[in-house]
Amino acid sequence: MSAMDDAKTLWEYHHLHQKIVPAEGIIAFGSHDLHVAERAAELYLSGYGRYLIFTGGLGRITRAIWNKPEADQFAEVAMAAGVPEQAIYIENQSTNTGENIEYTKKLILDRQLPVHSVIVVDKPFKERRLYATLKKQWPALSFMVTSPQNSFEEYLEYYRSSAQVSPDDFINIMVGDLQRIRLYGKNGFQIPQQIPNDVWKAYLALVQQGYDKQLIAESKSE
Repeated sequence: MSAMDDAKTLWEYHHLHQKIVPAEGIIAFGSHDLHVAERAAELYLSGYGRYLIFTGGLGRITRAIWNKPEADQFAEVAMAAGVPEQAIYIENQSTNTGENIEYTKKLILDRQLPVHSVIVVDKPFKERRLYATLKKQWPALSFMVTSPQNSFEEYLEYYRSSAQVSPDDFINIMVGDLQRIRLYGKNGFQIPQQIPNDVWKAYLALVQQGYDKQLIAESKSE
């Protein structure tokens, strides 16, 4: 198999394909991917939530390419799409997924926002990791996971035309997130997820080919 075939195997594993129904609110997790903000705005404007939270400061990818926090940039995208400013809440201090969750909990408590059901939005290749993390770190939350509705090929083309994140970066991120699914399921940061043999084989092949730039030490968590 080629590296692209292995990468697509990881892409498909990271997706959950959950059915999305209207909820009280929408929480979009920040990253370098502004498509996430577009998807969150689309959901809000289609009546899927009464408020929109953007969470994210500058993380391991964005601190190298941006000066403005992820959440602020996501909010600008949403408002440009037509989301009213008063419907948006911003948490822009977090630097990783754990902090995204911790600081968003505090924002919801401070603003007394209803949170019986929410839609969470992230990159397509982070759906499974986010699901497993929320189940462990926020077990009381009733949520659905979604992401931009783009294909693997469309994302490759997006990164080919990006001046900030390349197709190789894209594959490295997917490899790093799969490692985190395995590692964090073992250390208790998230609930365990079964990784099929073909997915793990694709992961190992990509690591062997040098897609190891987003791997972390086995003792580290975030």
